[in-house]
Amino acid sequence: MARRTGRRPGNPDTREAILAAAREAFAERGFDAASIRAIAAGAGVDPALVHHYFGTKDQLFLAAMNSPIDPQQLIPQVWAGDRDQLGERLVRVFLGIWDSPAGAAAVALLRSAVSNEWTARLMREFVLTQVLRQVVKAAGIEPEEARIRVPLVGSQLVGLAMVRYIIKIEPFASTPTEALVAAVGPTVQRYLTDELPGVFDHLA
Repeated sequence: MARRTGRRPGNPDTREAILAAAREAFAERGFDAASIRAIAAGAGVDPALVHHYFGTKDQLFLAAMNSPIDPQQLIPQVWAGDRDQLGERLVRVFLGIWDSPAGAAAVALLRSAVSNEWTARLMREFVLTQVLRQVVKAAGIEPEEARIRVPLVGSQLVGLAMVRYIIKIEPFASTPTEALVAAVGPTVQRYLTDELPGVFDHLA
């Protein structure tokens, strides 16, 4: 699903200056610590201009990432339904993105993240704050447990994307989507909601 901000492009030089400052701030400080005020200062513009061009910080982050999708439009599909099928719905929506026209841009982002540390930082922030944080809310996971569960889910999904869309190992690369949902969904569900013996001991 294509990303839509509903805002006119504005001055290209100003937009690019804001985006460059945003990429640097998000990569260096992370999504939560990067403020609109600091990004505006880095771009040499008033914070109101950042909001004018991009709206919210989430929308600015998506633009800085050149994200082919807006997670906020897709997460409700993951939420809708029984909690014990959350893993399957997450895998289904995830594969739906990669199999859609947005998939080519997603492949390009992942390839860049693998080879470039700066892009990897942005990708990490995107996955953690824009996608999995919302899934954690839907699953009702406690914050302390989320610190472990979220990376586990992320490892499963990123690994799935690497094997299916980047390395293209057969027969995995051509396996029907629903077969993968049935195979991988329960593992993601376990990471999200099931007991994980010994995993949380060091958090006590």
